[in-house]
Amino acid sequence: MNIGTTSRILLVTGLSGAGKSTVLKTLEDLGWEAIDNFPVRLAKPLLDLPQSEGTGDANMPLAIGFDSRTRGFEPSRLIDEIKQLQQRGDVEIMTLFVDCAGAEIERRYAETRRRHPLAQDRPAIDGIAQERSLMEPLRDWSDLVIDTSRMSASDLQAEIRNRFRQPDGKMTVSLVSFGFSRGVPPNADLIFDLRFLQNPHWDPQLRPMTGLDQAVGDYVAADAAYQGAFDRTSELLRYLLPLYDAQGKAYVTIAFGCTGGRHRSVFVTEQFARLLREYGYSPSVKHRNLHSRPVDALEWQGNQARPMYND
Repeated sequence: MNIGTTSRILLVTGLSGAGKSTVLKTLEDLGWEAIDNFPVRLAKPLLDLPQSEGTGDANMPLAIGFDSRTRGFEPSRLIDEIKQLQQRGDVEIMTLFVDCAGAEIERRYAETRRRHPLAQDRPAIDGIAQERSLMEPLRDWSDLVIDTSRMSASDLQAEIRNRFRQPDGKMTVSLVSFGFSRGVPPNADLIFDLRFLQNPHWDPQLRPMTGLDQAVGDYVAADAAYQGAFDRTSELLRYLLPLYDAQGKAYVTIAFGCTGGRHRSVFVTEQFARLLREYGYSPSVKHRNLHSRPVDALEWQGNQARPMYND
C-alpha cells in the first residue's frame, strides 16, 4: 500500500460488538483506505514505505482498526505509540472510540449467536465488563467517542458519513462490460443483462469484430428491444446515481453483461459512458473480456433462444 504521503489517518477502536466494523466499511465507501486488526506499532514502518512500493492512492485517507483482539494490544503502550505518530509533520492523526452500553452489546451477541471474544466459556456480560475495563484508558484518551447504544447500523453509517465525508469528494462511477460465460464482476453495484438483444456473434462477418466497431453497434441498435431498454435504463441511472451520491457512496460500479463480453456489452457500455458524461459524470470504462477468444459453445449456451445465424 502506498501511503507514504498520506495526510489523514483515523485510528478506529472500541468495544467488541459496538460497531467498529460498520465504521470501517462506511469509511471505505467514502473513499478511505481501511485496514482492520492492524497493529499500531506497524503504522510507522507502513508510513515510511517509499511510493514505488505501495499499491494505493497516496492522497487517500487511511483508517486503521484495532481492538482488544489485535496482536500486541496494550492500551498504555498504544497511547505512547500514537503520541509518537502524532509528532510527525506529514500526517494528521485522530483516534475514534466506538462505545456501547453493556446490555446492548449482550443483546447483539445473543441475536447473532456469536460468542464474545473475551467470554468464550462464560457469560458474554463478563467478557464485556472485562473488555470495558481494559479499554477504558483508550476511551478516555480518544479524540472522539461515538456511543452506538441507541443507534441502528444505518444510524451509525449516517453519523460516520456526516463526520468524515471529504467536502470535495465526488462519487466515482465505473462502467464495466463483461461476459456472463466468464463470470460476473465481483464488485459491481448494478448489473444489467443484455442477453435479450440479438447476438452479433452469429453473424460470420461481425464475429471477429467487437462492440467498438461501428458495424456491430449498428447491428445491436437495430434490435427492436434496444432503444426502449436503453431509454428506461438511462432514466433509472439518472434517478439512482444522485441518491447514491447523497448517501455518501464514493464509488459506484455499473456492469453490462452479454454472453461472451465482446459485442453487445461493449457497445452498450460505450453508449452509457457517453450518456453519463452528458449527465455531468466522468465515468471510467473497462471492457473486461474484449480480447477473449470467441467460442461458439459459450455463445450458444448463453443465447440458445436467439442465435441469428448458424454456422
